[in-house]
Amino acid sequence: MFTKPCLSHADVTAILDGARAEAQRNQWAVSIAVVDDGGHLLGLYRLDGAAPISAHIAPAKAHSAALGRRETVGYEEMINKGRISFLSAPTLEGMLEGGVPVVVDGQVIGAVGVSGVKSNEDAQIAKAGIAALGLGA
Repeated sequence: MFTKPCLSHADVTAILDGARAEAQRNQWAVSIAVVDDGGHLLGLYRLDGAAPISAHIAPAKAHSAALGRRETVGYEEMINKGRISFLSAPTLEGMLEGGVPVVVDGQVIGAVGVSGVKSNEDAQIAKAGIAALGLGA
């Protein structure tokens, strides 16, 4: 039987709070979502001023990062380079930069998705949230 780490409620809170701190430090109005390894929503913050649609996009980015086991920027780059048929991939909707997997001991245990500012800034916020777990590089 396999065993694996998983995100606890305290972990989810730490990620959300770390990501929120990064967003607020930069005065960015965003939504932040944390999902488990199956893409199921564990927590969501919609910061003051964030567009309502961002509360839908952030979980979609997190979901795609968790299921794909990779940062969503790869999907965006693939599509931008002309592989538009990938848009038909089942269950992947958030194929824009800003979805980042949470990796422990080489295993994806969840993901963070952020929406509301430039895509690279969304990813910056997501990574700051993950860094709040103190997992090291």
